[in-house]
Amino acid sequence: MNESKWQALIADFEQHLRAEKGLADLTVRNYKADLQPLYDYMRLKDIADMRVLDRFTLRGYLAWLTELGYVRHSVSRKLSTLRTFLKWMSSKGIIEGDPLPKRGIMRVPKKLPRFLSQEQAERLMDAPDVTKPTGLRDQALLEVIYGAGLRVSEASNLRVTDLNLSTREIRVRGKGSKERVVLVGETAKNALSLYLRDGRPRLAGKGSGMTLFLNRFGGRLSQRSIQEKVRKYSVKAALPSGVHTHTLRHSYATHLLEGGADLRVVQELMGHASPATTQIYTHVTNAQAKQVYMAAHPRARLSEDEQV
Repeated sequence: MNESKWQALIADFEQHLRAEKGLADLTVRNYKADLQPLYDYMRLKDIADMRVLDRFTLRGYLAWLTELGYVRHSVSRKLSTLRTFLKWMSSKGIIEGDPLPKRGIMRVPKKLPRFLSQEQAERLMDAPDVTKPTGLRDQALLEVIYGAGLRVSEASNLRVTDLNLSTREIRVRGKGSKERVVLVGETAKNALSLYLRDGRPRLAGKGSGMTLFLNRFGGRLSQRSIQEKVRKYSVKAALPSGVHTHTLRHSYATHLLEGGADLRVVQELMGHASPATTQIYTHVTNAQAKQVYMAAHPRARLSEDEQV
């Protein structure tokens, strides 16, 4: 396939991702980057037509990615993107059917998500300097991400009109522009109230509109800025390295389940399409329970005499 045909095909696919699936710009760029190696492989193997792709060719492509040094999880992500791409081409009649088997072509072991303890989460929430308007903003931001289990994109896109502090509800636009209503606790409500009263008015400018979390110039606080702030405050709170915005989302789900929340309720609050996605947090809480039991119960371990 020559480059002009490939670029035209990718442009049509990009339009599908934006218009029909409602994906964000960053996600669309990641999709396009994940598909570039497929074009490189097709040129390497002199494959000029998408209809030539079959399961054997695609197995060879995945093996080639591994030979190039891509780690297993990176190959798995490219495979996921490839599935979406092939399904779209099949729906448009560009190829006949989906050449990838639904299961078995490549399995990646699931890693348990990292999460903070409740004490660590409290330290992180207390890290911002609330004597400054940016500190009030950052504390409200952290409380909302952790208290409602938001994705970083969802937090960045919040508007003042999405808040109902009297009922402690927030309207959130998630993946694919799907809306859901999440709940926050009294602490998050108080942090938001202080920010709206004493912080946001001092950051707002002519172009701020109804954007909730503002940067120091009055514009929207970007996803990258939010991620950087979480990293900064995790260092200040002396937390383990590698804490990021999704760590707070993982912590939210884990702490809810530890507190006895129903799995399907957590699924709805997090905006997961399938309970299988939420199910991984039960593995986390089960593993945590096992550690606590093994460390605390007098009959959990053999005595030194019994070990001999």
